[in-house]
Amino acid sequence: MDNIAGTKSTLTWAVNLSVVALVFLWLFPTLGLFVSSFRTGDQISASGWWKSMFPSEQNYTLRSAAPDTQVQEGALYVIEGNLFAEGKGGEISVWGISSKEIDSFVPGDTAELRKGGTVTVDAAGNYRMENTEPFEGSRGTRVFVTAVSPPEFTTENYGRVLFSGSGNDKMAKAFFNTLTVTIPATIIPIVVAAFAAYALAWMDFRGRALLIAMVVGLLVVPLQLALIPLLKFHNGIGIGKGYLGVWMAHTGFGLPLAIYLLRNYMVGLPRDIIENARVDGATDFQVFTKIILPLSFPALASFAIFQFLWTWNDLLVAKVFLIDATGETTVMTNQIVELLGTRGGNWEILATAAFVSIAVPLGVFFAMQKYLVRGLLAGSVK
Repeated sequence: MDNIAGTKSTLTWAVNLSVVALVFLWLFPTLGLFVSSFRTGDQISASGWWKSMFPSEQNYTLRSAAPDTQVQEGALYVIEGNLFAEGKGGEISVWGISSKEIDSFVPGDTAELRKGGTVTVDAAGNYRMENTEPFEGSRGTRVFVTAVSPPEFTTENYGRVLFSGSGNDKMAKAFFNTLTVTIPATIIPIVVAAFAAYALAWMDFRGRALLIAMVVGLLVVPLQLALIPLLKFHNGIGIGKGYLGVWMAHTGFGLPLAIYLLRNYMVGLPRDIIENARVDGATDFQVFTKIILPLSFPALASFAIFQFLWTWNDLLVAKVFLIDATGETTVMTNQIVELLGTRGGNWEILATAAFVSIAVPLGVFFAMQKYLVRGLLAGSVK
């Protein structure tokens, strides 16, 4: 009875569970990335994002004040302060003065320093160093502490990623470079493909069937085969590596799908509307702009989503047609790769950069997703 129209399949529960599982598998890492983007590097290293709301035990390498801050109290030379003056904090459980024995002492113990003198550290990070001789050197003494730190969230990561333009923190420039690549590379193929799709759908001319067959054939051409020949062609006509070159590359690679998708949708539009418009004296351009385009908005939006997501997340085409030696035109995907290579320990910066890179495509997708299915089903039924 499961094959009879109108009856409810017994496997509905399995379909529902599968959908819930897929949604969970997609949301779980995205949520983790979002939470990690607001955490500090020390907390990310100490515990998983699912423990971000609870205190975590972390290891710190801290320094006392420099010897030039010492004061003399009778026969003793004393240096006092708090190890957490650098902005860190927590309750110390164990500490040590050697990197090989970071848990040699508990709060309140006194340790003998190698260069003479003693140091005492309490649970709050307050220390007192004493010596009968003046402390020497230009830097303070290293103290290794293990402390239980409270949850900490910060927006500083986003400030460094979006608004810092020096050193390796060039994500702000890469963000706007990506927008500069993505917006024209989405609009240009839509405009060209819309005209071409209308001609292939509603204009009768010699060779139309051959052109449709060529468009379908271009859908299966591997992108990698065309990269080097196309780059040589760009260099030959003077485009070279730049925004114009990458716009034309994305346009060329996106046109076959755009024309195929829009043509299938336009063919399914009511013929009576178009014929009535022509009887009333409308030209092909007027029919296209005033009738076809408004009715084809779902298909246009569907392709816009695909093209935007592809160009935004692209690395290969940008590497071939855009990236220069100075990095002035680098895009976010390439910048994230550079962060992975040069700042492997700064997980908070990597998490923030990755979430920023997916935030814009997610916004575009959710804003236009209602047109996605309608556009994908274009021409499948009559």
